[in-house]
Amino acid sequence: MNIDPASGSLVIKPRCALALMVKVPFAGPVKTRLTPPLSPEEAATLSTCFLRDMTTNLFGMNSGGTEGVVLYTPANAEGLLHNLLPPRFKLVAQRGETLGERLINAAAELLSNGFESVCLINSDSPTLPSEILKTAASLLAQDGDRVVLGPSEDGGYYLIGLKHPHHELFERIAWSTKTVLAHTIERATDINLRVELLPTWYDVDDAATLRVLCDELSLSSDGHVGQAQFRGGSEAPHTRRYLAGLIAKDGYQRLIADARTAKTRA
Repeated sequence: MNIDPASGSLVIKPRCALALMVKVPFAGPVKTRLTPPLSPEEAATLSTCFLRDMTTNLFGMNSGGTEGVVLYTPANAEGLLHNLLPPRFKLVAQRGETLGERLINAAAELLSNGFESVCLINSDSPTLPSEILKTAASLLAQDGDRVVLGPSEDGGYYLIGLKHPHHELFERIAWSTKTVLAHTIERATDINLRVELLPTWYDVDDAATLRVLCDELSLSSDGHVGQAQFRGGSEAPHTRRYLAGLIAKDGYQRLIADARTAKTRA
């Protein structure tokens, strides 16, 4: 039990950090696999919309049990985030050269600073349902050590939840490949760590997944039927409004041209 010495009242520390792994949305370095069909400036604006929608979603969940955190890179760009985030969001710079190093360093830092568990979440899933995040936090609140994984369609994961900084989960992983989730589960098995799997969701990182997002947000205009498994996500109003504006200006076909080409080649 923690008592505020000034007021004498009980202070409830958040049990779980819901932490977004964020690249500050500069035109050029972010969302490069979306250029084309988008320009670098459009891709950066879309990334900004993703960040606003996901942080708004996390902020709406803030309670005695969770707290929203943004883990950002590059380290000197914190000032640019203040106007994009809801108030009172915790900002922490990412540390490490590789993705694995940045993930484990983030988990270790948050767990050593008052959180009982941490969920590291990608910032490329603007419609990720709140219920999934609530489930992840609830699983981590249960007794016993475990890792919580949110599988993504591309073979990776959109979320990893931990109660202890298990370095083994981030070692010998071929990042940005279809084997990330499978190898992470293997590492957990090696150390006898219980694995909890969340529902599958998707990252928006190329023209094909941009089309899936448009389908989910009912922005398609060619009669294509959206992927039923991705219904019921968060509303993502900033993302919806921006994509709707692009479609109104340039037409839906422009956004999906590369997706169709890639499908034909496959």
